Amino acid sequence: MTHPQSELAPNLLALRALADFWTDMGLEEARALRTWRPPGAAAPRPAAPTRASAIARTPDMPAAPRSAPRKLNNNPINDARRLAAQANSLAELRAIVEQYDGCPLKKAAKTTVVCDGAHNADIMIVGEAPGAEEDAHGLPFVGRAGQLLDRMLASIGLSRQENVYITNLIYWRPPGNRDPSPVEMQMCAPFLLRQIELKQPKLLLTAGKFATSAMLGKDDGIMKLRGRKLSYQQEGLAAIPCIPVLHPAYLLRRPEDKAKAWDDLRAIAKLCDELGIKRGPAL
Repeated sequence: MTHPQSELAPNLLALRALADFWTDMGLEEARALRTWRPPGAAAPRPAAPTRASAIARTPDMPAAPRSAPRKLNNNPINDARRLAAQANSLAELRAIVEQYDGCPLKKAAKTTVVCDGAHNADIMIVGEAPGAEEDAHGLPFVGRAGQLLDRMLASIGLSRQENVYITNLIYWRPPGNRDPSPVEMQMCAPFLLRQIELKQPKLLLTAGKFATSAMLGKDDGIMKLRGRKLSYQQEGLAAIPCIPVLHPAYLLRRPEDKAKAWDDLRAIAKLCDELGIKRGPAL
């Protein structure tokens, strides 16, 4: 979800989900999205009237009036785009995200989790969404998975204190740690895109299948993509090298795959050296 600059490459299902949301909000964009189909696809055949509908209304009977949709004075996704564009620094953007009320996830979350790490870092890690520990502390990757991530980075001379900046696709914890919905991702996407514009990192790391698919628009599993040097594209920016990695939460569940993670870390260290990214002493 590939054309990342268009709100992280949404697929047809994401567009339809977004259309349903906008229809409920009474917004005009919904009609265009609901009738969109891939290039070359045949137009859908109109559904044949059922017997019940034929009986209920004859040609000379007027159609029953439809209730007017609920109207809003704003569009939360357009609001996110407008607000993100106003930020001239990462600090300004963080304050804007913390004040943004357009995403329903914020109502159930304890905190807004935007970022952590060095703002001038050459490496940017993108995860999925905050968990319980992150929601409690207001920082990404601070639970057991975050502690493992710190040890993994330290093994090749990287740290969030010196050369790594960490953020997520979503800034509020989804209830029950469920996957974010396409609409929730669309609401948060402008803020992530603006972070990348402001930072222009030399290297992107996507943690886990969900973040990798969202950022790169690839349907391949993380086991196929992990450790590979890929490319992230965003309008107005030069292509950014990107390496997908196994999510540390997955490694906690499957410690037998830590050898694969170590191979990926060595690939990251090699690429850092090729890109001129300074690393500290490895553990």
